[in-house]
Amino acid sequence: MVTRPKDQAGALSSLIRRAGGEALPIPAIEIQELEDLAPVYSVVDRLDSFDAAIFVSRNAVRRVLALIDRRRGGRPWPAHLQVAAVGGGSREELAAHGISGVIAPSGQSDSEALLALREFSAVAGKRIAIFRGEGGRALLGDTLAARGALVEHAACYRRTLPAASGALLAAAWEGGKVDAVTLSSGEGLANLLAMLGAEGARRIAGAVLFVPHPRIAEEAALRGFERVVAAGPGDAEMAAALVAYFGGASYN
Repeated sequence: MVTRPKDQAGALSSLIRRAGGEALPIPAIEIQELEDLAPVYSVVDRLDSFDAAIFVSRNAVRRVLALIDRRRGGRPWPAHLQVAAVGGGSREELAAHGISGVIAPSGQSDSEALLALREFSAVAGKRIAIFRGEGGRALLGDTLAARGALVEHAACYRRTLPAASGALLAAAWEGGKVDAVTLSSGEGLANLLAMLGAEGARRIAGAVLFVPHPRIAEEAALRGFERVVAAGPGDAEMAAALVAYFGGASYN
């Protein structure tokens, strides 16, 4: 089962099929546009006044760059603006849109790894915009602010529980098709359990769960999952972990 949002499940699903498995795309999160874009437009309109812009996800990159194109009327990306990403996926997305020189952790993809980089150790007086989804972890902004940075959060999308996934999930489970579940976030795990309900949660607790980060693995264990694999943040890492666990053809 691939629980990534609908438009982001294709790459991992393809890798699973190339390795001889069957991919079941059943989103646990739906990405939607915010009804009120005024707060993020406020940051976009003042982009030249910031010293750094941090993107926390691929979705943040896609949404914000679309808003910038719409709002800035063709004005170029500010040359002085330092650009950073929490993970490699966001850096790849930025590169695909022509933004190079992006600062991102080379190994672990999370706020802790970004905060450990030299570029964000001395930020007193720096103006930093953080582009993210509505809500989310406060660690990145709080830590930068504690180091003296002037931080502004700009939510550019919201995550919701997919309306259609519950029926798809029930059908897959009743058909006995699910051997493993791949997740991309703690919120996806919470949504999955909400869609399953009390009885479904008991049944899925015996499945093999593949997650991108040890923190989410710990959360899953606390929720009763007995077999949890911390695979890594990328699609290739997730697919490699599946192959290593179950065996199968190489997907390279």
